[in-house]
Amino acid sequence: MTTILLALTPIIFLIALGYFLRSRNFIDVQFWLPCEKLNYFWLFPALMFSQVATAKLEDFPIRPIAWSLLGAVVMAAFTLWVWRGLSKQSGPVFSSVIQGALRPNTYIGVAAAAATYGSTGLTVTSISIAVAIPLLNVASIIILMYYGRGAKPAASQIIRALARNPVILSVLAGLLFNALQIALPQTVRDILHILGGASLPLGLLAVGAGLDLRAARASQGAVLQSAFVKLLFVPLITLLIGVWSGISGPVLATVVLFNALPCTPSAYIMSKLLGGDHRLSAGIISVQTVLAPITIPTILFLTTLSPH
Repeated sequence: MTTILLALTPIIFLIALGYFLRSRNFIDVQFWLPCEKLNYFWLFPALMFSQVATAKLEDFPIRPIAWSLLGAVVMAAFTLWVWRGLSKQSGPVFSSVIQGALRPNTYIGVAAAAATYGSTGLTVTSISIAVAIPLLNVASIIILMYYGRGAKPAASQIIRALARNPVILSVLAGLLFNALQIALPQTVRDILHILGGASLPLGLLAVGAGLDLRAARASQGAVLQSAFVKLLFVPLITLLIGVWSGISGPVLATVVLFNALPCTPSAYIMSKLLGGDHRLSAGIISVQTVLAPITIPTILFLTTLSPH
């Protein structure tokens, strides 16, 4: 438990530093949006591509990883859908709650996996992104289209948005290079390494800068519901499925870590664009990010107690 906490401490510090810098206006507020765009379109995709393109994917159990990730997500989504029917939860609130309960913050995930489990953690997280992120993005858009109160995008718009997603494209390109065994020139690898190295600190600072703790007070019940499912229910189900599937060691721990991550800030943007309760989304993201430094080490400690 202490080892896990020590590994995660720099990540927690960078998020807290981002919040401090933003709240105290040490950096102009106009800095953060370009920072996020730079990271989203260039730095993080460079990290994902280089990691996936050079990884020895044959050493990892792809199918059990996918079953563990997606099985837990499907169970959580069904549970929330049943709860909505019983509690008469409004459509916009439900759409934001389910986004908050299912979509992970990959910046925190990559940083935490690298800090805790090294290259194995990075590779398994890259695989998890390739497996889960496209499906979760599509599912979120469909749910917001059905339950939100905004304009409904056409199917072509959804496909176009996914086809332009730089993180998805970088992972898919990395998988292609890996499958074709295309070796990257050393100069290209060095450039990608420099770009990728800048991604995580900037991403974590931006996560902290985006925290909105006041928004959490607006709908405490929905915020706590989403937090419970995302930070406890989903990772514990992931652990059970992973053990049942035969995964163990750092691979199991990284898969559980991925499904224990707090909600991604992009859920706020998607809720605002597609008619979800975006104020609620802001509260969900902020509360989960604050609670994650407590829940993630606890979940990972439980993972170490699982049969190997």
